[in-house]
Amino acid sequence: MESFLSRYRNLSVLLLLVVGQLMLLAYQVKAREDVPLIRVWAVTAVTPLAKSIEWVRSGGGGFFKNYVFLQAAETENQRLKREVGELRLKNQLLTSEIQTADRAKVLAEFRAHAPSKTLPVRVIGTGTGANSRVVYVDRGSADGVKRGMAAIVPEGIVGRVIAAYPTAALVQLITEPGSIAGVVSQKNKVRGTLKGNGADTCVVDYVQNQEKLDMGEWFYTTGADRVFPKGLPVGQVKMVRDGRTGKEIVISPSGLLAGIDEMLIVIDGVHGLIPEPAAPASTEVSILAAPPAEGGTGVEAASSQSGSLTDADRLKEKYRKIGESQGIDFGGTKGRVVDFNKPVTPGAPGQPGAGQAGAGQAGGVQPPAAGSVKPAAGGAQTAPAQPAATGTVKPPQTGSGQPAGVKPPAARTAEPGKQ
Repeated sequence: MESFLSRYRNLSVLLLLVVGQLMLLAYQVKAREDVPLIRVWAVTAVTPLAKSIEWVRSGGGGFFKNYVFLQAAETENQRLKREVGELRLKNQLLTSEIQTADRAKVLAEFRAHAPSKTLPVRVIGTGTGANSRVVYVDRGSADGVKRGMAAIVPEGIVGRVIAAYPTAALVQLITEPGSIAGVVSQKNKVRGTLKGNGADTCVVDYVQNQEKLDMGEWFYTTGADRVFPKGLPVGQVKMVRDGRTGKEIVISPSGLLAGIDEMLIVIDGVHGLIPEPAAPASTEVSILAAPPAEGGTGVEAASSQSGSLTDADRLKEKYRKIGESQGIDFGGTKGRVVDFNKPVTPGAPGQPGAGQAGAGQAGGVQPPAAGSVKPAAGGAQTAPAQPAATGTVKPPQTGSGQPAGVKPPAARTAEPGKQ
């Protein structure tokens, strides 16, 4: 190094002077953002090194945090899991207690209003078989429970007691094969025998194909089996169709749909009544009468008030006015035809001004037209026979053939000796 500097002393001094001059210029010259150029160079040179150092630091810290100190995180995770499990268990217990309290309240209300004497029991066990449909309850013969008694809930029948022990009893559900009950439909009064089929549904046998039965129709107990009192709900029809020997009816038992944690044992049954089916909704529609007419008459006035005047109504009103102007009543006139091409004449019958008697004219009597009366022989005058208009009064005739109180018209005078 010394030999290089001693050999190129002048060149080395020149390079140092140039570098120093550049540094001084960089310190004095400023960039666009009013920052010295030397600072810009320094920051640009140091930034990659600073990024590398920060990446190594953060990576090392994350490694120690995520992999070296995992023991504390695992302990915290286990503690949180235990707390979540305990909270879930408490929630389930509280929900079960609320449901039990609500169920007990419903049973108490049903028991208070039921005519039969019942005993509330709780299910404490089930049968040992996989498809067993029997349960054990916590009341037995010491509490008055006997074999053959019915088990019910407010929603319907549940089963019957098949064994009574001193402190417990065995209840056979209605879905168990061999379980039967007499039932009748609510609407069509179809009678049959309810039987369990080992599933969640029951069937009704001994119903003829010609019997009428609707889907969704309710079945009730008849009391003919001497186990279930009459009038208890059984379930709704889930499927019905014609079979070889009779109708095939499947019922979904309503007493088993909400669970059977609690039930009532009927100690002393009282037969009730089968409720009548609900009346169908009324299809009658209330329509107000048309408002009174303020102006006009007939269809035109009523239609103008209601805003429903049609072309047919206008045509009908036009024909009615034409007929009235010609003295024709559409309901009672015979032998006369209306001239619909003739315009409506003011003052005609049925029009304004009609019905006013003229001077020297009898009330309701129309004078004969000019030239319609001819003198008869001997000076007597007779009126030609004409059909009387509807609603007019024909005046009595005198001996001379002239209407009483009516003078002959002066337009034409009778000449003696002319026929």
